Amino acid sequence: MSGPPPGPGPVRAMSVGNGPPSAGLPPHNGMPPQPNGPPPGSSTGPPSQANLNQIVLEYLSKKGYVRTEAMLRKESEPLANGQALVTHSTEAGGVKYTKAFELLRKYTEDNLDLYRPELRKLLWPVFVYSFLDLVRDFYTKDAETFFAAYQHLFERDHDDDVKTLRQFLESKQFEGGQALMDVIRDHLNIVTVDRTATAEKSIAAILAGGQGDDDLPAEDEGIPGHNPGHPLTTRHDPDADAARIRLQLGPYPRDEELLEDVRATLQDEDAKNAPRPGQPSLVDEFEQRIKRESPEDGPSRDTVPLPPSLARDVSMEVQKIIEHRDRYKMEGRTSGVGPAVSVTMYTFHNTFDSINCIDFSGDNRHVAAGMAESYIRVWSMDGSPLTSPDDAPDAQQSSSRRLIGHSGPVYAVAFSPATANPDPTGPPTNSQCLLSCSEDKTVRLWSLDTFTCLVAYRGHDNPIWDLQWGPYGHYFLTGSNDRTARLWSTDHIEPLRIYVGHDNDVDCVAFHPNNLYVFTGSCDRTVRMWHISGGNCLRLFTGHTGNVTAISCSPDGKTLASADDAGNIILWTLETGRRRKRMRGHGKGGIWSLSWSVESSVLVSAGADKTVRVWDVLQETGDKAGEGPVAKADGAMTTKGASGTTVTGGKKAVKETGVSADQISAFPTKESPVYKVMFTRMNLVLAGGAYLPTRT
Repeated sequence: MSGPPPGPGPVRAMSVGNGPPSAGLPPHNGMPPQPNGPPPGSSTGPPSQANLNQIVLEYLSKKGYVRTEAMLRKESEPLANGQALVTHSTEAGGVKYTKAFELLRKYTEDNLDLYRPELRKLLWPVFVYSFLDLVRDFYTKDAETFFAAYQHLFERDHDDDVKTLRQFLESKQFEGGQALMDVIRDHLNIVTVDRTATAEKSIAAILAGGQGDDDLPAEDEGIPGHNPGHPLTTRHDPDADAARIRLQLGPYPRDEELLEDVRATLQDEDAKNAPRPGQPSLVDEFEQRIKRESPEDGPSRDTVPLPPSLARDVSMEVQKIIEHRDRYKMEGRTSGVGPAVSVTMYTFHNTFDSINCIDFSGDNRHVAAGMAESYIRVWSMDGSPLTSPDDAPDAQQSSSRRLIGHSGPVYAVAFSPATANPDPTGPPTNSQCLLSCSEDKTVRLWSLDTFTCLVAYRGHDNPIWDLQWGPYGHYFLTGSNDRTARLWSTDHIEPLRIYVGHDNDVDCVAFHPNNLYVFTGSCDRTVRMWHISGGNCLRLFTGHTGNVTAISCSPDGKTLASADDAGNIILWTLETGRRRKRMRGHGKGGIWSLSWSVESSVLVSAGADKTVRVWDVLQETGDKAGEGPVAKADGAMTTKGASGTTVTGGKKAVKETGVSADQISAFPTKESPVYKVMFTRMNLVLAGGAYLPTRT
């Protein structure tokens, strides 16, 4: 059955636009169907986040949701410029390190004065970590910008480390450096502890205890389980104390027969030359000295055996007593003025920068210099000729002698112990031998009678940087590029002890006055104290920000002075192994020599900045640098202000900054770096240097 075709019914078509129902109906009046898409030229992609927000805002406003609309408007404000919010730190790139470090720096500098020094200590490890992360993540440009912006904050205290970090600006140098990263993370460990549990551990107490050095890190900062002064830095016993290792710092016990001979000789001297009114006799001076040098905490004579005493030893002890009584006495604690100190400067001309080292003899008669040309030259300080029994009868006499034998530059020379000899008919007490060390890995012993080499000591594997005689002769100590120090005696060609423990070159060595301990300073920025016979490390002194270049122990055996190439001098208390105070004044380049007064109250130093400086050891460090009176080199007083202190130097005055208040005086040279400075037993200072004019 057929019928008319069905008409168009109300069938709904599927609409992509999801528009009104009429969109699916056929048009009226026979009009062709219209396309349902967007007009020509419009985008067919999804609407932007800003457009969606605007649609929602209009809807909320139309419906009257005022509070919801206001909240949405506030949350969508950062998106007004079309930029997306950074929801993770990884999306910020390398700029985040610069922004974060700047915020930390501003927070530190804007903080209270009480907390600022403690917070400043965080900047250095954060700087290192941030820079290394930038290089590792290949943000090269950001790393360069970050490094250039903040390196000046750490150049004073971490100059060498800053130079090392600069080498890693190229990421290719950092590839495969996981071992380096492990070392850095191990040695830059930051430990957070609660310091406010007790009053003595509060931050105020810590800052008060380190007043004057508040811009430098503590010696145990960030080292887990480290006990300052204790050699076992890896142990984690919180109750460990360096004082548990008891030291014998008393004087070396002398032979009773020697003391009786000295007493008898002094009685004869008093009979010949009676003391002046008010002056003690030599015997009284000798007895008082014996009482002061109580051997209760001194070593045993069996620990460090010495050769039998000779008539020369008696004459030397007698002369020491005479000089000790007649010396210029330097009183301690002179209300900040400090004692007046006289310095005799010996300048070597026309050296062409060939002198590496200088030393003065104990009898003040000779001076020796080690040369870069592999030889040693010895001069008489009074200009008298130096003769030898082996000289030809018609040989021309000269006030200097050349000692030839080394095959490399000579880095250190040392005269054997000696005293002045006022009685030419008595046993000779002058220096009989000279030691020298060289790049050729040998130590040579020279006779000052014949000016010939007696012995060559071999044992080090690399160049030898420094050596020193023991206080009583016979033994001597060397430090080398092979990271070891070695103890020798003049009658053995092999080393008696080897002291191993430093992580880098041993640059300087020293003896304790009682001959029981030795000290070594290294490029690893530490100083170690060793038992001379046991060979074990008893103290480890950490706190230097530069390579240790000079060390010296006080005559009373209680304090050690160490200096570095950053211009700092640190005094250490041997009994506890802790830092006593830090003294500043020298420029960078290295402090090459230190020497103590007889009373252990004054220290002199000299170095590459062409000055000799005198320091008050007994002055407290309560005053910050830049405050308090300081004596000028001519003895006049000057007051240090915020800008520094003035040091006399000929026609012009040199302005200094960063000089600590315990500097008594400074003696600048014209153009002479000072290689050696030495207190005599009469408390006169001898200094030696080479004239090196600046080339224009």
